[in-house]
Amino acid sequence: MTLPPGAKVLRSVGGGDINEAFHVVLEDGIEAFVKTRAQTVAGEYATEAAGLEWLAQAGTVRVPRVLAIDDAYLALEWVARGTLSPAGAEEFGRGLAGLHAAGAPHFGAPPDSPGEPRFGSLELSNEPTDDWPTFYAERRLRPLARIGAERGVLSRAGVAAVESVCERISELCGPPEPPARLHGDLWQGNVMAGEDGGAWLIDPSAYGGHREIDLAMLRLFGAPAESIFASYEKVAPLADGAEDRVGLYQLLPLLVHALLFGGSYVRAAEQMAARYAG
Repeated sequence: MTLPPGAKVLRSVGGGDINEAFHVVLEDGIEAFVKTRAQTVAGEYATEAAGLEWLAQAGTVRVPRVLAIDDAYLALEWVARGTLSPAGAEEFGRGLAGLHAAGAPHFGAPPDSPGEPRFGSLELSNEPTDDWPTFYAERRLRPLARIGAERGVLSRAGVAAVESVCERISELCGPPEPPARLHGDLWQGNVMAGEDGGAWLIDPSAYGGHREIDLAMLRLFGAPAESIFASYEKVAPLADGAEDRVGLYQLLPLLVHALLFGGSYVRAAEQMAARYAG
């Protein structure tokens, strides 16, 4: 465990699947949330910090301020947990629409990303492409299928189904849209309610991509509130056929979970790929 110099631990808190996390008081007396672990990838926390700051620049959602950073830890503003209120959910829907509308310079890594642009714990490439279908196929689905084959996690039929989806990707992805500013890992656990009932975004894997990716991920494991989506669409209506593309964009997190956790996620990912394989 490595903490910022002079930090005093108040208690251990949840830190996700791989990190240890603590509520601490920093040397200057400010309360902070610190995540740390013994073997981090160089630049991992710097990338997360840069992603938080990029999301904050949109000015439409709340993210914790970065207080201190090192290869061994990340210290963020302490946010006391509460319960998401109806007003907070609606405000978050509007804010998420604004975040997406803030845009990105391309499909791929945020500007000024530290080090080689990578996505998530599987370190997928975030190198930009000229269009979204190419990015989704070549930077996300095909690499995941390849890893799944190499590790023996996905069946031959599952890999073939993902490849078929990639072959059809231009017709599946819907009307072209400019790159949105994405959180990148927007499941309900990364939408944290504060004491005032409003939402905070945490643990991003930020990049420029299609906005429906964030929305599909938010639906996958149970959204914090359905009113988020209605509020979002009042500000930024989705293109025709968006409901039919939810599963297409849930294929990404399902494949990631299949590779990281196995079990029922493998079957779910392969079934989803087969649905869109044609």
